[in-house]
Amino acid sequence: MYSDNEKQQILALTKSAIQMAVQGRTEQQILCQFSQEPFYLTEVRACFISLHKGSQLRGCIGSLDAYRPLKEDIVHNAVSAALYDRRFPPLTEAEFDSITVEVSILSPVMPMHVRDEADLLNQLQPYIDGLIIDDGKGHRATFLPQVWKQLPDKKEFLSHLKKKAGLENSEWPKSLQCLRYHCEVFQ
Repeated sequence: MYSDNEKQQILALTKSAIQMAVQGRTEQQILCQFSQEPFYLTEVRACFISLHKGSQLRGCIGSLDAYRPLKEDIVHNAVSAALYDRRFPPLTEAEFDSITVEVSILSPVMPMHVRDEADLLNQLQPYIDGLIIDDGKGHRATFLPQVWKQLPDKKEFLSHLKKKAGLENSEWPKSLQCLRYHCEVFQ
């Protein structure tokens, strides 16, 4: 979907946003630095920004629903992954050079029509599908397609996702919605 040059520009924007954020600039100040943008950054898209330090996750924040221009989504999620992921302390300036940035740009989310857990497992495409589960009662979670690398077994993938959503592993709520998406991932 994106050319190598466009990917490099997206990565440069992401890294610049993170660097400015750890130096104390606000999201609005960062966006003002990038007032001239190519067309593809004005498209309404959703993305996730993942930060890694070595092989360890150091922050990951994203949007599942596309509702703002890609440039704004990238900057917001980059700043949030660096400073506001509750699982980690805020990234410091000293750490900046040791992180790897991964950008995942999501396709539109597609509802899946499943009867039960077995039907969902049958429909899942490992290493291709990102999955959102939502019971409509506050139990919602997603795994990006990259998670298949750590959880290649469909049952294990779904079990961990249900746990992340706060659902019991044996539980299959009648109201459970399943949605899939794909990602273009680069780092």
